[in-house]
Amino acid sequence: MDGKSRRQEIIHILLQADQPVSGSTLAGKLGVSRQVIVQDIALLRTKRPILATASGYLLYDARPVCRRVYLVRHTNQEILDELTAIVALGGKILDVIVEHDVYGQLRADLNLTTLRDVEHFCRLLAASSSGPLFPISAGIHLHTVEAASEQILDQIEETLQERGYLLTETAP
Repeated sequence: MDGKSRRQEIIHILLQADQPVSGSTLAGKLGVSRQVIVQDIALLRTKRPILATASGYLLYDARPVCRRVYLVRHTNQEILDELTAIVALGGKILDVIVEHDVYGQLRADLNLTTLRDVEHFCRLLAASSSGPLFPISAGIHLHTVEAASEQILDQIEETLQERGYLLTETAP
């Protein structure tokens, strides 16, 4: 199979998937190395919105949804609670963004949709020697969240406020 056909097949697999597909899984299905898949994904990303998550690749659905960015701060011990609160209310956590004093804004795709996704992410984070990104910005970070309605986003905002995670421009 040539590169063009392989990339078309990757798109087909991602369109059919209801959860992220790992590079290793794609490599196995297509009979190539994981590195070839990484290169193919890089090429595909120039034309298609593909998210890379801790669980694998996902073709981002381009249909209109409601989206909001929340400015939050919490401790390492509160990560699970914060993320669980968002997805339990119907939010999809797309990313985490921190401000670095030298590099500027740093962003990492999360793509957390279910409680299972959150638990998996927190297990990976706990096993990581690097830890979360937000300590480099005094615990302050942003999450881009999508939901099916503005009402869901309002509920998420209320919950984050109630739990003391949400920061506002007037907050110290």
